[in-house]
Amino acid sequence: MAELGSKGVTAGKIASNVQKKLTRAQEKVLQKLGKADETKDEQFEQCVQNFNKQLSEGTRLQKDLRTYLASVKAMHEASKKLTECLQEVYEPDWPGRDDTNKIAENNDLLWTDFHQKLVDQALLTMDTYLGQFPDIKSRIAKRGRKLVDYDSARHHFEALQTAKKKDETKIAKAEEELVKAQKVFEEMNVDLQEELPSLWNSRVGFYVNTFQSIAGLEENFHKEMSKLNQNLHDVLLGLDKQYSGNAFPIKAQPRKKTKLFARLRKKMSSDSTPAKANKSPSPPPDGSPITSPETKTVNHELEPSTLEAPGASIPKSPSQPAEAAHAGAEAAGSEAAAGAEASKTEADSGSTSLPAVVVETFPATVNGTVEGGASSERADMPPGFLFKVQAMHDYTATDSDELQLKAGDVVLVIPFENPEEQDEGWLMGVKESDWIQHKELDQCRGVFPENFTERVQ
Repeated sequence: MAELGSKGVTAGKIASNVQKKLTRAQEKVLQKLGKADETKDEQFEQCVQNFNKQLSEGTRLQKDLRTYLASVKAMHEASKKLTECLQEVYEPDWPGRDDTNKIAENNDLLWTDFHQKLVDQALLTMDTYLGQFPDIKSRIAKRGRKLVDYDSARHHFEALQTAKKKDETKIAKAEEELVKAQKVFEEMNVDLQEELPSLWNSRVGFYVNTFQSIAGLEENFHKEMSKLNQNLHDVLLGLDKQYSGNAFPIKAQPRKKTKLFARLRKKMSSDSTPAKANKSPSPPPDGSPITSPETKTVNHELEPSTLEAPGASIPKSPSQPAEAAHAGAEAAGSEAAAGAEASKTEADSGSTSLPAVVVETFPATVNGTVEGGASSERADMPPGFLFKVQAMHDYTATDSDELQLKAGDVVLVIPFENPEEQDEGWLMGVKESDWIQHKELDQCRGVFPENFTERVQ
C-alpha cells in the first residue's frame, strides 16, 4: 500500500475505478435487454459518423501520398542512373560533353527539390491535419462512458424515489451523484458538439490546399524538366549533325514466311490443274467423234453430228464411199473441236468463279457490319480495309511480295487471306496512290514492316 501511495495511486481510487467499470457494464447490459432506457442524441451520432468518415478518408490520403512520394524517389533514382549512363558513353572529344554534365547535375537537383517540397508542403501538412484526430477520438470515447455514468446515476435516483421504503439519506446522495454526472457529461458534450462540425467543415479547405500544392509543384517541376530535356535534345542534335554519316539504320523484323504471293499462286495452280484435267479430256488418237457422256452432260444437249452419224456411215451408191468417209472425218473433227471448246469454256468459267466469289465477300462485311455499297463511307477502299498508316521512314523491298515505301507514303492496311501467313511485326496493304490509280488489289498489294509506319486512321 505504501508503494501504491508513493506513486499517487491509492487503494480507494483503484476500488472506485473498478466499481465504475462494473456499474457501466451493468448499465449497458440492462440497456441492451431493454430494462433501462438510454439517452440518445441523434445530432451527435451524426457528427460521430462524419468524424469516422473524415478520419478514414484522411488516413487513406496519407497512405496514397506516401506511396506517391516513394514513386517520385524511385523515378529520381532511375533518372539519375540513366543520366549517369549517358555521361559514361559520351566520348570526351564529342561536342557538348560539358553541357551534358551540367544537364545531368541540374536534373538531379530538380528531382531532389521536387521531392523535398512535396514533403514540406503536402506530407507534413497531412500529418498535422491527422494529428488532431486521436485526441478527439479519445474524447468521444470518454464522452460515451460519461453518458453511461449519467444514465446509471439517473436510474439509481429514480429507483430510490419509487421505492416503497424511502431512505432520504440515500436519495440525497444519489441526487448529488446524478447532478455531478450530468455536469461532467454536459461539459464534454458541449465541447464536442462545437468541435466536430467545425472539424468536418475544415476538410474542404484542407483538400483544396493539399491538391493545389501538389498540382503547382508538379507544374513547375515539369516546366523546368522540359527545359532540361530541350537542352539535351539540342546537344544531341549537334552531335548527330557532326556525325551524320554514322546514322543508326532502322531495320525491319526478319521474316520467316517470304515469297508469300509466289507460294499462293503455286498453290492455286496446283489446286486448279486436276479440275481442268477432268473437265477437258483429250480426243482419241484415231480421230473418231467424241460421244462420251461427259461432253453431253456439260452441254446438256445432243450433238447434231451424233444424230446424223448413222446415216452418213451408209453410202447411197457404190461411187460415194470415199466422200462418205471424208464427210465422216470432217464431222468427227468439228465435233471434237466443239467438245474441246465447250470443255475449255466451262473450265475457264470454273477457275474464275472462285476468285470472283472471294472478292465479292470482302466488302460484304467489315467488322461484322454489312456494307451498303455505293452509299458506304468505305466504298472507295480496297476489300477488307482495316485502317491507314503513314510511312515514317524509307523502306527498300527485299522480296517480290514487299512494298517499296518512301517517307510520307500512305498505305491502306488489309487483312491477310490466311492469318497463318502473317509474320510478327509485318502488315499487308496497298499504297493509297496505287489503289486510286489502278484499283488492282492483286497487282498492287504487298507486305511491309509495321515499325516503319505510324497509324493515322
